[in-house]
Amino acid sequence: MNQLKKGSKKLLNAWAFYDWANSVYTLTIASSIFPIFYSALFLGQIEKTVPAFGMVFKSTALITYVTAFTFLIVAFTSPILSGIADYVGNKKNFMKFFCYVGSAGCIGLYWFSIDSIHISLLFYFMGLIGYWGSLVFYNSYLPDIAYPEQQDSISAKGFSMGYFGSVILLLLNLGMVMMPELFGFDISISQTILENGTEKEIAEALGEAKNTASFEAMRISFITVGLWWILFSQYTFYVLPAGVSKGHKVTKDVVFNGLRELKQVWFQLKQNLRLKRYLVAFFVFSMAVQTIMLVAVYFGEEEIAWGSSDAKTQGLIVSILVIQLVAILGAFLTSRTSSKFGNIKTLIAINFFWMLLCFYAFFMKTPEQFYIAAGFVGLVMGGVQSLARSTYSKFLPETEDTTSYFSFYDVAEKIGIVIGMVIFATIDQVTGSMRNAILFLVIFFIAGIVLLFRVPKSNVQNKV
Repeated sequence: MNQLKKGSKKLLNAWAFYDWANSVYTLTIASSIFPIFYSALFLGQIEKTVPAFGMVFKSTALITYVTAFTFLIVAFTSPILSGIADYVGNKKNFMKFFCYVGSAGCIGLYWFSIDSIHISLLFYFMGLIGYWGSLVFYNSYLPDIAYPEQQDSISAKGFSMGYFGSVILLLLNLGMVMMPELFGFDISISQTILENGTEKEIAEALGEAKNTASFEAMRISFITVGLWWILFSQYTFYVLPAGVSKGHKVTKDVVFNGLRELKQVWFQLKQNLRLKRYLVAFFVFSMAVQTIMLVAVYFGEEEIAWGSSDAKTQGLIVSILVIQLVAILGAFLTSRTSSKFGNIKTLIAINFFWMLLCFYAFFMKTPEQFYIAAGFVGLVMGGVQSLARSTYSKFLPETEDTTSYFSFYDVAEKIGIVIGMVIFATIDQVTGSMRNAILFLVIFFIAGIVLLFRVPKSNVQNKV
């Protein structure tokens, strides 16, 4: 199709629609059903440990370490790939590649098991690297397709579309898990038990059959995520421009072009005090925000007294739904607040709110308290992500090399996540409590607030 002009409504909507396509990964895989599924694999274990890579890990610590390792890979490969994409002028192909790798990983999670933990973790790795790898190129499109005055609103719209679309699929998956019989899953029991069993034995057999069916429904939900992601991303791929074609082909000389461009961006940052200080602040507070969002359901599963397995599954999924629905409102409220008070002041307020939530999480024990926390997390989750992205976009200097700048942004975010996740997993592994790890993250929010106060109001030359 003919390339649309920058700022056109169709182009902006097509870009935002990728959030609709890929956000089902963050909701179903990263945030809700997979953590519940993963925890269910360890039912009956007192210590909940798993042997892997020649060591014995606490189950939550293992998945956190694997997540951190994946982000480390993304951090190192994204500048190389983005450099190649910028050189050949076709970043859409790279975005497609990661999208399809991630989708395949989600589908592969259907076969996840403790007995084949290494291949299972490979599928988990593929889903995670596919999602975050595609975001490197997706985010870099923002200054290419939107003018500065459009970027806050379209960034918020993307997150909101993602929350809404992912909730639709989660509701379908929730129905499959909670009421598997309505979706054709077998919950029958043997005729012998029906004829000769006591009322208690029949009830137990029915309960076990339903749990088995629900477990299978969770596996099927991973396939639906992969298919949804592939299907709905096609509209974005159809409308978005391939990039600025330079007529170049990839050779050995350009493989590490991205690292050289990253180095150039770093030198340019030294001349842009506002952008440099903002990026440092973002690195620190994003470290804590992303860690919390990646471990929240594992925390709720392990630290909250749900009473029963069914109540836990239902409670955790309801909590995620609350987060997603409130996040739609939160993203728009943040956009409106930033337009009135400014991006930096709004980010300072959001960081302060996150800090209070960490203190609250350390003491909460009941499902009701967890629901309250979920509501407040939703209020600031979408806001901090969309505003952080659009603020960085606004602070960029006039340049056509947006991919390299956003690669630097993504590298900073990923390395921050690696540090945050490793610290969190280590505290969890050593102390045996995720509460201590959550409380430790307060330090990063305090530092983030201090660093945001140091961001200049206008773009000035760095004399340091």
